[in-house]
Amino acid sequence: MSKKLVIVIPAYNEEPVIEKTTAILLSILYKLINDDKINAESKILYVDDGSKDNTWSMIEKLHEQDGHVVGAKLAHNAGHQNALIAGVEIARDSDYIVSIDADLQDDPNAIIEMVNQANNGKNVVFGIRNNRDSDTWFKKTTAGAFYKVMNLLGVESIPNHADFRLIDQRLIQAFLSYPEREMFLRGIFPQIGFQQGKVFYARAEREAGETKYPLRKMLSFAMDGITSFSIVPIKMIRNSGLIIAFISFLFMIWAVVGRLFGHTTLGWPSIIISIWLFGGLQLVALGVIGEYIGRIFMEVKHRPRYVLDVTNYSQEGEDV
Repeated sequence: MSKKLVIVIPAYNEEPVIEKTTAILLSILYKLINDDKINAESKILYVDDGSKDNTWSMIEKLHEQDGHVVGAKLAHNAGHQNALIAGVEIARDSDYIVSIDADLQDDPNAIIEMVNQANNGKNVVFGIRNNRDSDTWFKKTTAGAFYKVMNLLGVESIPNHADFRLIDQRLIQAFLSYPEREMFLRGIFPQIGFQQGKVFYARAEREAGETKYPLRKMLSFAMDGITSFSIVPIKMIRNSGLIIAFISFLFMIWAVVGRLFGHTTLGWPSIIISIWLFGGLQLVALGVIGEYIGRIFMEVKHRPRYVLDVTNYSQEGEDV
């Protein structure tokens, strides 16, 4: 029996691309249905992440034109990752869920190979870029550095994999058992395990609109990834403190010995430099520790990740 597939697409101010994106994804959906690789209940689910333009009204219009297109509107902007989580929770009845961004820089034709691998027993299939020609030099460099740092910190991640992936019902249930409020999805899915597959594709230029990940959000995203999966920064602070304490002890001995032999003490420059150096190190240490304490603060409140305003997605057997 063929499986139900839901393609989940977070959408924030995607008015310029949503019609073209829908047309491309519908053609892929119908091809998979006609080839009997998925069933006719399969859908495209847009999650409107509090858009300020006409994104939601266009989703409603597309739904009226084709029942395979459905949507869910969040009451406020909850962020890309939370919109993805909302899509997974809403479509939890499906056999397969594919997540992809609305700009279709990730090749949607790779969905066909993802479904093929899933039908052959893979529980999760990761979409991986085989080049970053569409990225700027700065983004290529920082992305490469990010994955290297994550690996050094012991975080299991897949280089050049964003949020383009297929998960099956087994992965869906395992993922929904994770209770964290602040989730780094690119680290969680490789960590869950089971049978994993990969599909490689060339990343395209964005068709229209603006990127939803400016530098500020990219830095915040990187910090989320590190603090969600690793306490190595805390250990580095501890080890740095021990090393500095040891060096200070040696310096103290050197100063005492120098004083006993009549050498003059060091002047103001060395004192000022030491104050600024160690003061800066202390502030950095407090900042890193503060990141972890802030995460604890956010987790213990158990606030919802998002608030759902309205949806026309229906579970099996339900009316819209």
